[in-house]
Amino acid sequence: MIKLYWSPRSRSFSAIWLMEESGLPYERVLTDITTGAQKAPDFLKINPMGKVPALCDGDAALGEAAAICAYIADRYPETKLAPAVTDPRRARYLQWLFFSPSCIEPAIIQIFTRIEVPTSTAAWGSAAQVFDVLEAALEKGPWILGDQFSAADITVGSGLNFAVRLFKMVPSRPAFDAYIARCMARPAFQRAEKIAAG
Repeated sequence: MIKLYWSPRSRSFSAIWLMEESGLPYERVLTDITTGAQKAPDFLKINPMGKVPALCDGDAALGEAAAICAYIADRYPETKLAPAVTDPRRARYLQWLFFSPSCIEPAIIQIFTRIEVPTSTAAWGSAAQVFDVLEAALEKGPWILGDQFSAADITVGSGLNFAVRLFKMVPSRPAFDAYIARCMARPAFQRAEKIAAG
């Protein structure tokens, strides 16, 4: 049985959404970060960073939401959450799968903290560039790879939902609003939102 370690109102949302989309049976293991449960020695064996989400699947254990998305999509190809390794779309899938943690999240932090980072040294370029590039990609739609919904939509959709809809840290754009609405219309997203709310 796959075990997903999570905490309400946390970054666990994307992993919950992934598991709900996958249709795979899984057990949610509440890890209450308000009480420090993520720092317990047993949990640190699963994720030494002491963060949720984390996942165990038999002898495999990992943390980081995008890594969890990649693992489940590849380990269980029947979920159809990733193009096959031989599919040319695989390259763009991987790029967008990791775009959220490597570009969207740093851009959000840059906006929130108002830290000026030279675009030549920031791995994400600039917040404006991140959201301009993402807008151009989403205008083609309906999903980041076109017609196929994938785990990359879970990482990108979670990032935009957080930044635009929930916390209004990033200004709304028509392409973002339409994409977020498509994500929200998915039954798995709706179930994940209820679960993540606690």
